[in-house]
Amino acid sequence: MTGSARQFPCEACGAKVVFAPGKDALKCPYCGTETQLPGSTDGIEEQDFHGASEDRLGDDAETVEVTSVRCPSCAALVEPSPTHEAFPCPYCGSSIVARELSQRLIKPQAVLPFRVDRTDALASFRTWVKSRWFAPNALEKLARVEDRLQGLYAPYWTYDADTLTRYRGERGEEYTVRVERNGETKTETRVRWYPASGTVSRDFDDMLVCGSSSLPRELAEALEPWDLGNLVGYRDEYLSGFTAERYQIDVKKGWGRARERMEDVIRGDVRRDIGGDRQRIHSLDTRHSGITFKHVLLPMWICSYRYKEKVYRFLVNARTGEVQGERPWSWVKIVLTVLLVVAVIVLLERYAR
Repeated sequence: MTGSARQFPCEACGAKVVFAPGKDALKCPYCGTETQLPGSTDGIEEQDFHGASEDRLGDDAETVEVTSVRCPSCAALVEPSPTHEAFPCPYCGSSIVARELSQRLIKPQAVLPFRVDRTDALASFRTWVKSRWFAPNALEKLARVEDRLQGLYAPYWTYDADTLTRYRGERGEEYTVRVERNGETKTETRVRWYPASGTVSRDFDDMLVCGSSSLPRELAEALEPWDLGNLVGYRDEYLSGFTAERYQIDVKKGWGRARERMEDVIRGDVRRDIGGDRQRIHSLDTRHSGITFKHVLLPMWICSYRYKEKVYRFLVNARTGEVQGERPWSWVKIVLTVLLVVAVIVLLERYAR
């Protein structure tokens, strides 16, 4: 996974080729020669969670020694550029000087190849910018990011687990009564609560957790869903021409977030099992078994921009074109809109009289 390991010469002219999004092929930017990649699923295997850690997995098939550089501003761990001593961080735009750090990490088992190319990613982002009504006017100028948009493979964990949950709670049954207040008869909805308890089970497959602490969690999770059924076995060729981040959230810490996400789903199962019109959940006791994981790389286009000394990021899912981003707010536009709405309401009330 080192930068030098992904220098692939063109079979026709010898120039460096890069992966062509949407074609599953390496393409020479000079002569146009394409080399198709097989897209095999070989090597995509679930790993036992309980025996997993970087220091305990000594098999070369499971871990690899990698070289990374750390951004001095946001602490992202990315691969060093094979052609530049310094290059911009994909997360915050700060210049990274190639001072390399060697680490032993769990190897990625699979990768989702890029499908959305740079041109389509830029078009999606510009559409997103135009829909931000309350953003400053300067945002459209900042959206000219052709030279700063980077293709990135972000590190993710997927977790499988079988769960069995015992719960205690209450089921609420609604009923209506007629009451008289201030001389008026009204209908009120009330609830009778009954104790409820039971057991629900669910098998989770490929619960995703982002292994980057540089990506805002809410943005990363908003890019879902990913078409994980199209994962292919990891090959250096898929990363040619792109940047890859090393994970900072390891497999053990990632499991903590996976459990949280699983609990959100389990709570929905419990509410359906309780039934009734309303539900209260007092306690959950969940047992997880058969826990396995995979380390995978997912593709996105990423760019950061600065507005009034604050860094904002936007991401494009390089499989679907989904855009998620951070944006500044124009309080002038918001205040003017509120004043306009108030003025319209006042005029309508006057005409109503």
